[in-house]
Amino acid sequence: MSILLFLLWILLNGRVTPEIVVIGAGVAAALMLFMSRFLGWGVRKERDFLRLAPLAALYLLNLLWEVVKAAATVLLVALTPTLRPEPVLVEFHSGLPREYQNVILANSITLTPGTITVFQEGDRFLVHALRREYAEGLSRSSFVLLLRKFP
Repeated sequence: MSILLFLLWILLNGRVTPEIVVIGAGVAAALMLFMSRFLGWGVRKERDFLRLAPLAALYLLNLLWEVVKAAATVLLVALTPTLRPEPVLVEFHSGLPREYQNVILANSITLTPGTITVFQEGDRFLVHALRREYAEGLSRSSFVLLLRKFP
């Protein structure tokens, strides 16, 4: 985490000079001390974070891909006179056991053009979709499959 904080410091400064490197190292160390003392950050959380980072990156890439695909589809509906929006509300159960997984799924659905999560409680979802086919198969979507791999 200290490396990520240091890299963020360098990125936000936009240049690398000896002063920026020294101050950045000090700020990263101070933030790590604060995080370990007041936020409970430690070696175990650091290990868990590093273990989940590749899966989280894969999920974000998948989300980006799904957003691009959905945006193209919604654009097609908007530009094609014969394809009319047929709004529908669909209820489904994700089957995801943890609350954070269901919240991530709800936010991912809302970020995807053409769908909005209207209601989410536990693994029960109510989703508004621009067309019925946009909401079909949500319980077995790539989002759900990847979220099942999270601990």
